[in-house]
Amino acid sequence: MLYDAVRAAGARLGRALYRPRVEGLEHVPAEGPVILAANHLSFCDSVVIPLAVPRRVRFLAKAEYFTGAGAAGRLSRAAFTALGAVPVERGSGGGALEALELGLRCLKDGGVFSIYPEGTRSPDGRLYRGRTGVAHLALTSGAPVVPVGLTGTERIQPIGSRLPRIAPIAVRFGAPLDFSTGYGHLRSGRARRLVTDEVMAAIRSLTGQEDAGVYNGRAAGE
Repeated sequence: MLYDAVRAAGARLGRALYRPRVEGLEHVPAEGPVILAANHLSFCDSVVIPLAVPRRVRFLAKAEYFTGAGAAGRLSRAAFTALGAVPVERGSGGGALEALELGLRCLKDGGVFSIYPEGTRSPDGRLYRGRTGVAHLALTSGAPVVPVGLTGTERIQPIGSRLPRIAPIAVRFGAPLDFSTGYGHLRSGRARRLVTDEVMAAIRSLTGQEDAGVYNGRAAGE
């Protein structure tokens, strides 16, 4: 109930302030497990996606969003918790495994799990190479992957900015990608790489971003 109330209020406020353009929402299945794989440009991406999708979305957020001090820290913790975020410690192998297990549990329960294959926000607007966690989720669970293309969110809260700004944004959902068959004959590492590259190509077709061709290793500010 809290999620529904926060989402409804946030969606109304977001539409009034930003007038976002949402396209392809019909590609998100009305029920059953689904992975939303999106590019990552801004802190606010994790707010925009849950507000755009009518189903409850679970996603990972860095633990610092839940541990801040003062009124701002309490507000951040309450907002991310209400929107379905789960805190995860970044920078450790254990944290990565925990994140994937959480995603698989969500999908097993028939839920919607959102992930950023790039891992961290793009520092320059380019689309970075995807990490293979998204493929592990898809190949293990059999859930379809819906690519999500976000544009304009980097202007709402640029890296280093403390307060959000008003800027036009768009959220585009692509056709679901089915990886449940056709990869069993490949070695697991090769299958995960091919699936991830296909997901990233689908995201790039929605955003028109330049392909960086390398992994995003930037951690500061995340």
